[in-house]
Amino acid sequence: MISPDDGSARAAVSVGGHQTSQRTGLLALTIGSVGVVYGDIGTSPLYAFREALRAASGNDGVFAETEVLGVLSLILWALILVVTAKYVLILTRADHDGEGGLLALMALASKRARPVGAVLVLGLIGTALFYGDAIITPALSVLSAVEGLEVAAPQLDPYVVPITAAILIALFAVQSRGTARISAFFGPITAVWFLAIGAAGIVNIGSNPAVIAAMNPAYAIGFLAGHGTIGLIALGAVFLAVTGAEALYADLGHFGRRPIQTAWLLLVLPALTLNYFGQGALVLSNPAALSNPFFLMMPGWALWPMVGLATVATVIASQAVITGCYSLSRQAIQLGLLPRLEIRHTSAALAGQIYMPRINTLLLIGVLLLVFLFESSGRLANAYGIAVSGTMVVTALLATVAVRNEWRWSVAAAVAMMAPFVVIDVTFLAANLLKIVQGGWVPLFIGAVMIAVMATWRKGTRLLFEKTRRTEVPLKDLIPKLEAHPPHRVPGTAIFLTSDPESAPTALLHSLKHYKVLHANNAILTVIATESPRVPDSERVRIERLSETFTRITARFGFAETPHVPRALAIARKQGWSFDIMSTSFFLSRRSLRHAPDSALPLWQDRMFRSLARNADDASSYFQIPTDRVVEIGTQVMI
Repeated sequence: MISPDDGSARAAVSVGGHQTSQRTGLLALTIGSVGVVYGDIGTSPLYAFREALRAASGNDGVFAETEVLGVLSLILWALILVVTAKYVLILTRADHDGEGGLLALMALASKRARPVGAVLVLGLIGTALFYGDAIITPALSVLSAVEGLEVAAPQLDPYVVPITAAILIALFAVQSRGTARISAFFGPITAVWFLAIGAAGIVNIGSNPAVIAAMNPAYAIGFLAGHGTIGLIALGAVFLAVTGAEALYADLGHFGRRPIQTAWLLLVLPALTLNYFGQGALVLSNPAALSNPFFLMMPGWALWPMVGLATVATVIASQAVITGCYSLSRQAIQLGLLPRLEIRHTSAALAGQIYMPRINTLLLIGVLLLVFLFESSGRLANAYGIAVSGTMVVTALLATVAVRNEWRWSVAAAVAMMAPFVVIDVTFLAANLLKIVQGGWVPLFIGAVMIAVMATWRKGTRLLFEKTRRTEVPLKDLIPKLEAHPPHRVPGTAIFLTSDPESAPTALLHSLKHYKVLHANNAILTVIATESPRVPDSERVRIERLSETFTRITARFGFAETPHVPRALAIARKQGWSFDIMSTSFFLSRRSLRHAPDSALPLWQDRMFRSLARNADDASSYFQIPTDRVVEIGTQVMI
């Protein structure tokens, strides 16, 4: 769980032992992490301070200096406690073979956890809420940037929503082409963004240095103590300043701990702090600037360039979330939480560069619906916090279990370290739950739908496995009979895919029943998804000789990998298993599901499961088997 190194040298340094190479690798990864990891949290200044101060003033636009300082203090200490302490310093050390993220943490926590079901439920909830975050982030980020046109050119106000929609459609349209080339510019552009917003903050702080007093946490405590329910509502808006913190943990495997920590401490945190304090100084000098303090703090000559830079920065932030959604979906498929979906690799060099057409389409539809439904970033911000704060609560709870089990800490020590963060996250969640009517229902609805889908798929596949297991014949009984009384043999190799390596595949039984022939060589192939992110090639394939003509092959893939059967078979060949791909046929069973009168699934869940099964990607495509070598045999199953 605790990596022996920071992971950065492993990812970028090819010439070991040379400090110059190490520094170059660290710098490249640090700059890269700025764009991918911190794009989301880096665009929060566009709306976070504005919405928090509006909530603190009761939306009447009248506020006192103590309220400005209180909001600034809450934002600063949220960045320090939630992002710096919890994520940057603690969770970046909680890696699963170098991988981070919610599902990696779930797999890590479930290793020795009892009961495992509680960990799985937490993982389902957190994953479902992430999908809500993935839909809201692009809509809110791009909309808040385009709203800068209202400041630069008020006559363009009616076109803000259409322009936002056009940008989002273009963003999702280019996903199929991959982001390998343009992602090289993400880091430098986002670094320029942070330098620009930090510089703008410094200029405005100089005009009203009194805002520096907000560094004293007493202002945050005093604000919450003196404002009651309004203070709690404002706290929900303050949470917008830390949205995106989950990304730095999810992308741990891509950049390593040190680059992520370095980028945060040396660039991102200082720039965000300066910008928020600059906005505070501006509204103290000019209360009317609360309408859009981020863009109004810019000098006239910089306004149009900043609108353009903000738009690009929000597109980058959206891209990071979209890519993260693809990765999370692939992990969910491997862990059996979602049906097989088409996965396209858009880069020959980077395994993480993938594109999922159906996920992309669903995200685009959801994002556009939110843009046209809410029409402004202010209204849409009400829907944002619940998804992220809920995910953070789940992460903190899973981290507590993981710290206890993997670091071998006592229960008291693990709870003592994580309990303060759980309390903070729960407080933020409670504050955001006050916005359910104003838009908070959106992520809850999306989360509920995703939980229903994942729970249905997991339960349905378990029932289907149990159903087919009862009707299948054990291999240990079938093979001796076939060897003793062999049917007619045909030359070549037959590979039968099955999820149960102990039973005869349905495709094998039906082939014998209808064709009454058997190949000269036969292999029973099972593809297993492990609880580790990746599996080394040395552990990829296990071969077991069952008889003269039957072999059992087990191919293992991590939950962060896409199964590739031909590559696994190439490894099997190196281990001594002989076959000719041109004389090999892959036999797959395609099940047609029918509703059983005594089904263990409620009717609505039965219909959902059968719909998911019908629309799942076929096995040959998902396992990347050459289609001209595949034979599919259909069967009907009552479930």
